[in-house]
Amino acid sequence: MRHMTLSLPIDPEANRLLNDDPLALLVGMVLDQQIPLEKAFTSPYVLAQRLGHTPDARELAAYDPEALVEVFARPPALHRFPKAMAARVQEVCRVLVERYDGDAARIWTDAADGAQLLRRLTELPGFGRQKAQIFLALLGKRFDVQPTGWREAAGGYGDVDAYRSVADITDVASLRQVREYKQQQKAAARAAKG
Repeated sequence: MRHMTLSLPIDPEANRLLNDDPLALLVGMVLDQQIPLEKAFTSPYVLAQRLGHTPDARELAAYDPEALVEVFARPPALHRFPKAMAARVQEVCRVLVERYDGDAARIWTDAADGAQLLRRLTELPGFGRQKAQIFLALLGKRFDVQPTGWREAAGGYGDVDAYRSVADITDVASLRQVREYKQQQKAAARAAKG
């Protein structure tokens, strides 16, 4: 994976792991729900610290499920729902082993185009269309993973000057812009229900 500009306002070592390890980046995206994104994308680094090394997909796929829950639940927990998310990470790793020889990067390096990459991402456990589009935009904008049609496949998250997701965060100011966008979206959704 090419070094680009993923620079979240988190621990520099956690950022380095996300930039160097495709599985850590993917796990961060898996965990990015119902918790602040800073926590989600720091957790792969904390997981590596707890295991004593950077884990690979085969190790996590084969890990004793109860022991993995314990690793996730140890204070401070890696996620608000450590049991469910330990299981989800393990499910994703099993798919990586079955379909991509345990190499997370093969999801995108082998994709023929943006549409295929989106399809591959939506086939991962816990990746709905929106999460898949956000991750696709993250790969395109921060890691130069730009197969033909990637912006179209990423939908609005692929827009050049958007501040809609983790794909658009490079510093504290852009994080604030993304948060403001999300608050506007939630307010609009509430108003529509009203």
